[in-house]
Amino acid sequence: MKRRFSLAAVILLCIGLIVGCSNGGTEKGNATEDSKDGKVSLKMAVFPADEEVFKKGYENFKKDHPDIDITFETFPQQQYYEKIRMQLSGGDGYDLFTGQMDNMIDTGILAPLDDYIKDSGMDVAGYGSMFETYKADGKVLSLPYRKSNWMLYYNKTLFDEKGVPYPSDDMTWNEFRELAKKMTSGNGEKKVYGAYLQQWPQTWYMSAVQKGASVIDKDLSPFKDALQLRVDLEKDGSIMKWSEQVSTGAHYNAAFQKGNIAMNIIGDWHVAQLRQGEKEGTVKFDWDVVPIPHPEGVTKNTSLALPVSIMMNKNTKHPKEAFEFLKYMTGKEGAELLASEGYLTGYMDKDVEAAYLGDGTQKPKNLHYFLETKEYPEYPMLQGVKNIVVEQIFKQEGELALIGQRSVDDTIKEITKRVKDEWASKYDK
Repeated sequence: MKRRFSLAAVILLCIGLIVGCSNGGTEKGNATEDSKDGKVSLKMAVFPADEEVFKKGYENFKKDHPDIDITFETFPQQQYYEKIRMQLSGGDGYDLFTGQMDNMIDTGILAPLDDYIKDSGMDVAGYGSMFETYKADGKVLSLPYRKSNWMLYYNKTLFDEKGVPYPSDDMTWNEFRELAKKMTSGNGEKKVYGAYLQQWPQTWYMSAVQKGASVIDKDLSPFKDALQLRVDLEKDGSIMKWSEQVSTGAHYNAAFQKGNIAMNIIGDWHVAQLRQGEKEGTVKFDWDVVPIPHPEGVTKNTSLALPVSIMMNKNTKHPKEAFEFLKYMTGKEGAELLASEGYLTGYMDKDVEAAYLGDGTQKPKNLHYFLETKEYPEYPMLQGVKNIVVEQIFKQEGELALIGQRSVDDTIKEITKRVKDEWASKYDK
């Protein structure tokens, strides 16, 4: 009997150990069960432009969390989401990853953060209205570490050479067009372009969004004037043609740093790129920023904003530790670091604002405009909007207008039809 009892006890113990191992330590409190030497190893995917600042953040973080090791990986921007999704679908993914939430929400891999936020006592007031933006079905699926407001960057040296007044902080799109004409001169290698617009659809449809329109509206007529302006700027010769941008692989950062672009409309991240260019000696001119132009009747310094967030894999073996770093980089401490590096942060308070503005010795002189912006989302954070509506429908149809194969009116009609057929029929409620 004693032998039978002992054998049964051993069997039950083995079963218990097997069950305990099979859950992978995914429950709270069990996150370090399979770690080595008492340390937890995490893997995180980050945007290429953000990799260095995340590494800096981790160096500060690990002072208080020496038992958490984090490895960072990145991919070229064009392949970023594709690579992450492949890794996640193969079961060999990341504990944490950055990006726009709408690009990943359909994977079903995002961990709800509500309980972690509540248990940590985290202050979410600093996120403002963006905190609600990151809810899906009432659950928080990510937290923003930065937001990408757009601004007009201008080459002060070129304006000084031509004796033309600098761009105004209250300039309409029509006034911008006239100023771009005035600043355009020369031909070939010596040509100076009045402006540069990256070949993304956002750079032509932003004036419609400034009016409060959305890319998924049933009535997309506000986008006609927006697309027509881009077409007209190309006809004026004051911006590089879309076809030339594509054929030469032109990029807003390299183009502006070359020194022959008077005005460049792009997001806040360009501040960090230009500062880096100054350190490396590739930026050899003076520069500053003003708010992007606005449509008639729209308040000045009305901009597009695209929050960038950190998401957690619901299958991570170390949710408690992963959330600790997520909380650090998206909260006050991480925000102060990001702000000091020139990033416009998702979390904002007076200390973060002060870190963002610095001591006034770094360019741009008018950095404060980023903190005063009235923001409209570039597009709604809904499933399929970025992948289908923006990256396929608006991009593909807009390109046909930009190469002259379709009129602006017909382009907007086709976009409207495709949004209804290809997105609204699947996701619109």
